[in-house]
Amino acid sequence: MSAILNWMDYSAIIVYLLLSLWIGVKYASRAGESLGEFFLSGRQLTWYVAGFSMVATTFAADTPLTVAELVAKNGIAGNWLWWNFLIGGTLTTFFFAKLWRRAEIMTDNEFIELRYGGKPAAFLRGFKSLYLGLFMNSVIIGWVNLALVKIFCVFLDIPASEAIWYVAGAMLLTAVYSAISGLWGVAITDLVQFVIAMTGCIILAIVVVNSEKVGGIQGIKDKLPPQSLEFFPKIGDSSSGGNILALSWSAFIGFIAVQWWSSWYPGAEPGGGGYIAQRMMSAKDEKSALKATLFFQVAHYCLRPWPWILTGLCVIILFPELHNDPGRGFVMAIKDYLPNGLKGLLLVAFLAAYMSTISTQLNWGSSYFINDFYKRFISTDRTEKHYVMISRIFGMIAMVIALAITTQITKISDVWLFVVNSGAGLGLVLILRWYWWRINVWSEITATIVPFLAYGYCIYGMHLDPDDSSILFITVGTTTISWIIITFLTKPETDTKLISFYNRVQPQGFWKPISAKVGDAGYNKDIRFQFLSWGSAVVMTYSILFLIGKIIFMDYQQAIIYGCTALIGLIGINYGMRKS
Repeated sequence: MSAILNWMDYSAIIVYLLLSLWIGVKYASRAGESLGEFFLSGRQLTWYVAGFSMVATTFAADTPLTVAELVAKNGIAGNWLWWNFLIGGTLTTFFFAKLWRRAEIMTDNEFIELRYGGKPAAFLRGFKSLYLGLFMNSVIIGWVNLALVKIFCVFLDIPASEAIWYVAGAMLLTAVYSAISGLWGVAITDLVQFVIAMTGCIILAIVVVNSEKVGGIQGIKDKLPPQSLEFFPKIGDSSSGGNILALSWSAFIGFIAVQWWSSWYPGAEPGGGGYIAQRMMSAKDEKSALKATLFFQVAHYCLRPWPWILTGLCVIILFPELHNDPGRGFVMAIKDYLPNGLKGLLLVAFLAAYMSTISTQLNWGSSYFINDFYKRFISTDRTEKHYVMISRIFGMIAMVIALAITTQITKISDVWLFVVNSGAGLGLVLILRWYWWRINVWSEITATIVPFLAYGYCIYGMHLDPDDSSILFITVGTTTISWIIITFLTKPETDTKLISFYNRVQPQGFWKPISAKVGDAGYNKDIRFQFLSWGSAVVMTYSILFLIGKIIFMDYQQAIIYGCTALIGLIGINYGMRKS
């Protein structure tokens, strides 16, 4: 390790770790005042802090490696595996950001008893608090830990058994500052961590692109197949060669037309949810929640990926022998092509990406356990300081559990497939529960349970490969049919519960029977212009994404076209927002 890093590298690492601890200590007393301060920053986050926090949280240690792998195996178009989630992200921006802020709740699980009533709602809230806050949260942390283990193994040339101790140290530090500072420290640290992480990745991309073996952007264009640089996949041809994503029509439809609205996935939940909802609920007001979420979509899909994409393309040229493990090539590029000092900066960048994700996961998981289980069912009448103390203790316990789960995970892709498929079909209920009065608690319980059964049948009954795109259609179709049938076989929520929800949240959409009982249809405004803002935002964001890419690859004619399209999208957003 000493031969790889020198005093400049160690200095960068030490300064960063001390800065993270200092921010945690700075906000400790404020976070300890109440659960509202600890989990929601007193609902006082500015839009840019909330937005940066969303972006930083979804930038984990595994993210650059995953993008590099997609690019190395399938070309730039391989990113459509996650670019498709933009459609659902902008839906959240214009249809749900204000509603989450208006609900005045602490967690999205608390929404369950705001929207539904009775013992079934209490059961669903308690079940989800443990399933998401403890089990799923630990699994997600486990795969992020596994990515950092891989980075340490390659970068420091050490075995996994030793690397896990470095990861444990990083996680302990993260758990300490997130436990003492709550969301205040997490959000402010996220901003700093995002700047550091992106700066490091941009520097790496510049260095490897301009290395002698690559020869700049022109060298990339000359040395790689043209298909590798295409922004759109080649549909319907599974026999194409070279580095290009070749999709069947069913797979393409699955990504573009089904997955974004149907699947629950952390950070990309249909209708918002999880830590994205937490940031929206932490914003100063409804307008700040909307602006933060829109900024998140643009930064997440347009600004972050290009340094990773460029490095992934360079990895193909620099390390052709690593075609089966391009993620390793990403780390090798840091190790072999950066001088001392910059190596430490890139290690800090990965630590920053890792810590921003882990700190949020620990804080978010604790909010579920404390607010939706412990305070709701176990100890209902204790002081706010008591609940904050238990939150801090739970965060440390969750850290230990996640480390244990890390040792049991062998492939990140297996975990990813499990997470996506175990929530396939739930998404539509999460959307419609805001916009259709007839959705009831049994709709959501059914949509939560059936995906597990359908996915299990696909794997163990039909013996399908976990990568088979037909699993998504089977699971979504089975789940959707099931919850629709159950919805009409069971009674709607009581008028008292629906009227209370209607008056508090002021939802739009299909609420006419309830608005008639209230005697005021003013809440149920026309939502056509929200659809205009949504569609315009999708067009604008994709256009900015491709605009940046075309500028990088010096295709200025196409860049002008995408720039004009992005401007039209911006005008559409502005017009739609003013009208709505």
